[in-house]
Amino acid sequence: MTWCRTRQLIPVLSIVALLEGCAEEKADPKYKVDASAASAGDGGAAATGDSGGSATGDGGASAATFKTFDDALDKAIAAYNDSEPGAAAPILGASAVLVHKTKGTLHSKGYGEFAADRLYLIASASKILSVGVLMKLADEGKVDFDTPISEYLTDWDAHKTNVTLAQLFSNSSGLPALSEILAVSSNPTPEALAQYTPHFCQYMGAGTLTDCGKAIYQDENPGNNREPDVEFRYGGSQWQLAGAVAEVVSGKSWAELIDETYVEPCGVPSLGFTNPFGQQGVSPLGYPAFDADKANLPESDNPSIEGGAYVTAPDYAKLLQMQMNGGKCGTKQVLSAEAVERMQTDRVTAYGGTATTGGIDSLFTGYGMGWWVGDEFIADPGAYGAFPWIDDSGEYGAMIIIEVSSGVGGQLAIATKPAVDAIMAKLK
Repeated sequence: MTWCRTRQLIPVLSIVALLEGCAEEKADPKYKVDASAASAGDGGAAATGDSGGSATGDGGASAATFKTFDDALDKAIAAYNDSEPGAAAPILGASAVLVHKTKGTLHSKGYGEFAADRLYLIASASKILSVGVLMKLADEGKVDFDTPISEYLTDWDAHKTNVTLAQLFSNSSGLPALSEILAVSSNPTPEALAQYTPHFCQYMGAGTLTDCGKAIYQDENPGNNREPDVEFRYGGSQWQLAGAVAEVVSGKSWAELIDETYVEPCGVPSLGFTNPFGQQGVSPLGYPAFDADKANLPESDNPSIEGGAYVTAPDYAKLLQMQMNGGKCGTKQVLSAEAVERMQTDRVTAYGGTATTGGIDSLFTGYGMGWWVGDEFIADPGAYGAFPWIDDSGEYGAMIIIEVSSGVGGQLAIATKPAVDAIMAKLK
């Protein structure tokens, strides 16, 4: 199948910059916030929208318990907006949740103009959700993460016989990374366009996920098929191909798999996947405008596996707790404890790779499958500023979501983590 014509490629390439997030964004000084000042917050620096609503969980804590976190986040938001007067992308609002391993969601609140349950596109914070879909299939015996994917794609002939799901999901497969595809937009030579044409389907939304994965799988260009487990290359084609494997082995669509893996057992009705990157009129530098309304998102049978999820913060909190609680949503065992542990375990430095590119990911020392792994916490940051994290203890975590960028989201998380740590210490 011919996925795109040359005249269609350049607009798509400009749009995929939205996905780059933690892989390319530099730690610009304008994102820096004084964490100690923020966590000491007096609550007077930024308004927290009452219309946004707030809620505390049943963990035995009152709303007053979380004031230090709320104040810290308000101050960090105000500090960013004050440092960038008239910025094209100010922080208009945020949603945040604090989550405990066994007590669940302790605190959920909206800030500024945004409600606690606002619907967000979360870009690369989708990654742990996508890995979980394949992990569930592995728990069911339908795939093995260390078996070459060619074993499951026999109807597509023998290609990529040395590539496994573990390598795809740890950005270690040797397939084209997001940064390589983006580079074509700045230098769209006929040679570059010819090399990467089979891979642009992942950012167009047309066709099906299975067909897009097949095009990537059958691409035999040597420059797009390097030896796996040699170098960490973030994002790109490897994620879309893994999603296609899921559809092939299950006989179900990605939407059906998301419903079965998360929506039904975990009670997260806001969760879904789309492919927003081919939308006309989407700025390559900003958050896609959809007014937090699912009806304004394009429906696609070829959703972006690495960055196409949309969800509310309260629903994501349930999935974050599952990652702490041995794969359980409430009393339901959604993923095995072994699956969750493997996702969170660094595999890149194990083969001698380096999981950093000098951006927000410099906070971390390694990469598991979907999770960046650091000394103090693990995280799955998204390009628009969604920043879910779990403390190194595995006992608690948080997620802040904004509509700006991963650099800003990361700095808000850093600024507020001391407050979260202190709150959780008191709740022991």
